[in-house]
Amino acid sequence: MEEAPDGCPGADSAQAGRGASCQGCPNQRLCASGAGAAPDPAIEEIKEKMKTVKHKVLVLSGKGGVGKSTFSAHLAHGLAEDENTQVALLDIDICGPSIPKIMGLEGEQVHQSGSGWSPVYVEDNLGVMSVGFLLSSPDDAVIWRGPKKSGMIKQFLRDVDWGDVDYLIVDTPPGTSDEHLSVVQYLAAAHIDGAVVLTTPQEVSLQDVRKEISFCRKVKLPIIGVVENMSSFVCPKCKKESQVFPPTTGGAEALCQDLGTPLLGKVPLDPHIGG
Repeated sequence: MEEAPDGCPGADSAQAGRGASCQGCPNQRLCASGAGAAPDPAIEEIKEKMKTVKHKVLVLSGKGGVGKSTFSAHLAHGLAEDENTQVALLDIDICGPSIPKIMGLEGEQVHQSGSGWSPVYVEDNLGVMSVGFLLSSPDDAVIWRGPKKSGMIKQFLRDVDWGDVDYLIVDTPPGTSDEHLSVVQYLAAAHIDGAVVLTTPQEVSLQDVRKEISFCRKVKLPIIGVVENMSSFVCPKCKKESQVFPPTTGGAEALCQDLGTPLLGKVPLDPHIGG
């Protein structure tokens, strides 16, 4: 059985498999059915599928709007600069899939093959998968509860024909909820290299990022480090540097010192990136 999520009532509880914290957990069927039930077979199926993926990296942040999808896209493009490196980018932001837009893939569709769903390729060595490819219009709302989101993530991990991949970058929605629990638990047996956590410098972002780091530690997800996005803005005309989001409590640097987490770097606001 996979490790229980925070708030789990316990397998021996009358609420086992039925409590609010059970929604989206791969062990839900096992707990709800009692002793003797089989765990979700998808966990082992995904472990087998992921044997061809060398490194798995999640991009997380407790806060929305800090640039996770943009960072994920740039990270994937950067790794794919080496034409001998195979890169996959998986968008599990089910309700707000922005990767198709950022990667210039709007209007593309997923094709089925004998070995599963085929990713949409930006380059020969950079494949992308997102629920956005499954919508009839980019304006369609995805109105799903947790278990259906979990089922979609399971399908992405188990049924997409990624092939031999050096890096799988997983772009996540903000928060510490269904999507995060699902991807961590489904990939746990396949080994996740770790998470890159994004923040912006101001305290309103740092508050939620502290929660995200706490989540990672509770589910035993290694933290590769923190990136401070939108760190500063350099005027393209006068070259003066400005703090658009003032780091009144010390920004990501102070956060990393307090929590003993590596600071990977600071990324400035750049008008060429925001599109």
